[in-house]
Amino acid sequence: QARMVESGGGLVQAGGSLTLSCAASGSINRINDMGWYRQAPGKQLELVAVITSAGDTNTADSVKGRFTISRDNAKNTVYLQMNSLKPEDTAVYYCKAKVYYTNLRYSDVWGQGTQVTVSS
Repeated sequence: QARMVESGGGLVQAGGSLTLSCAASGSINRINDMGWYRQAPGKQLELVAVITSAGDTNTADSVKGRFTISRDNAKNTVYLQMNSLKPEDTAVYYCKAKVYYTNLRYSDVWGQGTQVTVSS
């Protein structure tokens, strides 16, 4: 089974920057869409950004202009560059990938989550 391991979370002051990384591993043939989600305490899971295998991106209005999603296909890694962070960005961030295996089956694989805390 494929897995995704996240890193890069932490504590940052408002206005600061942080970059999250998420690397997929396992018996992977290819990865299609990859994305980032976040969930604040007591709130629903929120889609933050998504990127296709071709590099096309879409970003939630709440983070548009501040967050940038990117990927390195050779490393099976997706990144989220977060600039001009606000306290309301505080959440657990999860990465997700649609992973295709060598037998042509696929599954959505989630990272373990990484905490991002933005202080005022």
